[in-house]
Amino acid sequence: MHRNSVRLAVSCVVLAVAAGLSIVAPTARVGATTTTGSTCGVDCLAIETGGRALVARDDGPPGLIVLVDRRGVVATYSFGTSELGTSSPITASDHLRLASVSKAYSAALALAMAAKGTLHLSDPVGRRVHGLPKAWRSVTLAELLQHTSGIPDFIQAPQFRADLTANPYDPPSRFGLVSLAFPLEMSFSPPGSSYRYSNTDNELVGLMVQSAAGRSYEHELATLVTNPLGLADTSLPQGEDLAVPYAHGYSVEAGTPPKDVTNEFSAGWSWASGGMVATPSDVDRFMRADASGTLTTGELHAQQLHVRPGSSEPPGPGTNEAGLGIFRYETRCGTVYGHTGNTLGYTQFAASTSDGTRSVVVQANAQITPGNAPEAFARLLEVETSAVCASLSN
Repeated sequence: MHRNSVRLAVSCVVLAVAAGLSIVAPTARVGATTTTGSTCGVDCLAIETGGRALVARDDGPPGLIVLVDRRGVVATYSFGTSELGTSSPITASDHLRLASVSKAYSAALALAMAAKGTLHLSDPVGRRVHGLPKAWRSVTLAELLQHTSGIPDFIQAPQFRADLTANPYDPPSRFGLVSLAFPLEMSFSPPGSSYRYSNTDNELVGLMVQSAAGRSYEHELATLVTNPLGLADTSLPQGEDLAVPYAHGYSVEAGTPPKDVTNEFSAGWSWASGGMVATPSDVDRFMRADASGTLTTGELHAQQLHVRPGSSEPPGPGTNEAGLGIFRYETRCGTVYGHTGNTLGYTQFAASTSDGTRSVVVQANAQITPGNAPEAFARLLEVETSAVCASLSN
C-alpha cells in the first residue's frame, strides 16, 4: 500500500477503527476449500456451505478461515483467498490483525499478574496511572476488564479523528492515546453500575501493567503470556506491517474493486485494545489457555468467568455476556468463552470451553459488522454458530 494513498482514504480508516465503516464487497469470490482433521456431520456441512456462500456474497469478505478444535484434533476450513488476484487460501499459519481480540490478551496478562500479586482486581487505576481525570481515578482494574468503568472511548473523541487523519503512521504515546478521551464525559456513574464497551478501558489496563511491573507492556506480555504458551507467531507491532506470511485485509464498496487496506495505519493507534497480530493456530492455542484459566489461579479464573449482560463488538453467536476480558456465548449447542474483534480489513471470533478442550477460531479478511454489512454479518454469525456446535459435538 503506497502511503500517498492514505490521506485519500483516511476517513475510511477512522470509521473502521471506530467499527462504523460501511463496507460492501464487489463480485462473488469463491476459492478452494481445504479441510483437515475430523468431520462432524451436519454442523461441519453447515460450515462448508455457509463459508462458501459468505465469500460469494457481494458484501462478503474475500477470504474466510475456520478452525474447529476438538480435544486437539483440528479441522481447518478455508474459503476464498488471502490475496485477491491469487488462488491462495487463508491458512492457519497466516498472520492477521486480531483487532479487539487483543483485549483478551491484555486481560490474560492482568490476571497473570494478579496471580503473582503484582496487580489486584481491586486496584484503582488512579493509584497506578497518574494524571487521569478525577472521575476516572477510582475505577478498578476489574471494572476496566469488564467494561463497567464508565470511562469514555477515545475513539469517539474528535481529536482522535483529526490526529489519525494527520498522522496515520505516527501514533501518540500510550498515555497520549488515553488522553484523547479526557474531554469526553463519563458514559455513566458511578463506576460498576452499568456496562459500556470502551477501548480506553484496555489501554488503561496496559498502562496499569507497565506501572506495576516497571517494564513495558510488551515485555510483560511476552514474559507472562506469549512465551509460556509458545505463541511464536503472535506479536504486538507498533508499525503498519504484518509478519509474513499474512492474509491481506480489504475494504470494499458497492460497485468498486476491493481495496487492500492491510497497511493503512500503524497498529500503535490501538495498542493494547486492538493492535495484536497472530496466526489462527496461535489464536486457538491462546484462547484455550485463556478460557481455562491456565495463566491464573482458580479463584481468579472463577472471577474472570463471572458475567453480566454485555456484548462484545461485533456481537458473537448466541447470547453475549461480559466477564473479565472475556465474553460468554450461550449458543443453541452450548457455552463457550472468548472474544470478537473488527478493524479495517479484518473480523475475528475466537472462543473455547472453560476447560480448554473444545475451541473455535473464525477469521475474515474484511470488516463485517451489523452496521456496515448486516446481511453478511448474519451469515457470518451462522458460520460462527455452526463452528461452535461442531467443536462441541462428540
